[in-house]
Amino acid sequence: MISDNKFIVPSLILAIFFVLGVLIISEAWRNHTRTNQTITVTGSAKKLIVSDLGILRVTITASEYSQQEAFRSLSRQIPVLKNFISKYGIHPDSIDEKAPTGYPVYEVSPTGYQTTKVIGYVYSQNIDLMSRDVELIKKLSMDISKLVEQGVNFQQITPEYHYTKLSELKIEIQAEAAKDAMMRAKKIAESTGSKLGNLRNARMGVLQITPKFSNMISDYGINDLSSIEKEITAVVNASFEIK
Repeated sequence: MISDNKFIVPSLILAIFFVLGVLIISEAWRNHTRTNQTITVTGSAKKLIVSDLGILRVTITASEYSQQEAFRSLSRQIPVLKNFISKYGIHPDSIDEKAPTGYPVYEVSPTGYQTTKVIGYVYSQNIDLMSRDVELIKKLSMDISKLVEQGVNFQQITPEYHYTKLSELKIEIQAEAAKDAMMRAKKIAESTGSKLGNLRNARMGVLQITPKFSNMISDYGINDLSSIEKEITAVVNASFEIK
């Protein structure tokens, strides 16, 4: 009987250590599981911006039977254009004149094939008009068609409206989108009785610069140049630990 009792204490000690080991391992596993639990959210931020640079691109064209006359005709039209835009307050330094280009026009046969016979020449010149006053560029784009009455043969492209401080704004709006992602994740974690842990990873989406009130979106990003007032939207996908 005494021999049997001498094994009771060691057995109890072993049992206690076994239970403690199981509890420690279980707690460690639970902590490991919680550490590896993450929540992934998408945050966004939007801001209204107003363009601060307008560009109107104009191409003047002249076509005549001889190369010399085509070039002279083009040269006569340039001063008319400059005189017209000077009345709108466009500074000469804001006029970017490209080099004129010319090419021959060949006769086309009755069967539709181009021959080697030159029947005329075409000369053209691209001119960019720039101003920080975007409303001025807008008005000029609507009034410039009056040049037709003064014998100017031209084409214009839809005005471009740029925001020149975009590089500075990108950092600000992406930070706001990241903050929005963190707030969303925090609310979701609290609703399940958990706490938000450290940031695991974050990925910035492409910026969408769209006309005001537009719902346009593209996987490659959008950079609208057609409107003066625009909205810039940043998106951030972020993963956080759950405690």
